[in-house]
Amino acid sequence: MLSAGVDAVLAVDEAPNPWFDGSYVADNWDTIMGYLGEHVRLTIGAVLIGTAIALPLALLARRSRLLGGAVLGLSTIVYTIPSLAMFALIFPFTGLSATTVLVGLTAYSLVILVRNFLVGLQGVPADVQEAARGMGYGAVRRFWQIELPLALPAFMAGLRIATVSTVALTTVGVLVGHGGLGQLITGGFNANFYRAEIVTGAVGCVLLALVADVVLAGVERLLTPWARAGRA
Repeated sequence: MLSAGVDAVLAVDEAPNPWFDGSYVADNWDTIMGYLGEHVRLTIGAVLIGTAIALPLALLARRSRLLGGAVLGLSTIVYTIPSLAMFALIFPFTGLSATTVLVGLTAYSLVILVRNFLVGLQGVPADVQEAARGMGYGAVRRFWQIELPLALPAFMAGLRIATVSTVALTTVGVLVGHGGLGQLITGGFNANFYRAEIVTGAVGCVLLALVADVVLAGVERLLTPWARAGRA
C-alpha cells in the first residue's frame, strides 16, 4: 500500500512538464485570446486616460517651478504605492472588477506621462513662442500649431515608455482576478508549477510590449516627418 502511494508521487513528479507545449496553446487558444484581449483593453484604456489627465497637469506644471515640483512630486508618490495597497484603496469603490485594475494602472502611468509631457513643453524654444505671440497666435492656437508639434517627440517617448510599463504592470491585476495574461502565469504556479502555462503568459506579455512599442514608433515617424528629414 505504501509502495503504491510512493509510486503515485513519483509518477506525478516525473510527468512531462515542458517549458513550452504547442498542444497547450492549441487546446487553450480561446482562453489565451480572451486574456490577451483583456490585457490589451486595460493597457490601452490606462494609457489613454492617463494621457488625458497628464497633459493638463503638464500644462499646469510648466506655469511655475513651484507648481511643477508639486505635480511631479505627487505623481511620483502615487507611483511608489505598492500595487497591493493601491488595489486595497480602490477596491471599496470599484469592487473586484477590471475597473479597479484600470484605475490603478492609470495612476501608475501618470509619473511617466506627466514628466515626459512637461519635458516636451519646456523644450519649446522661448523665441519661437514669442514669435508666435507676435504673429497674433492665441494660447490655444499656439499650443496646437507650434508647441505640440515641437514637443511631440518627447510626448511619444513618454507614451512608448508608459505603454510598455503598463503591459508589465497589468499582470498584477491577478490580485483582483483581472490580470490579462498574468492569469496564465498565476494559473501555471497554482497548477503545480506548470511551465508551459507560465511561459505562454510571460512570452505573451513580452511580445505584446514589443508590438505596442513598434506600433507607437511607427506612429511617431508618421507624425514627425521633419525629424526623419533632420536625421537623414
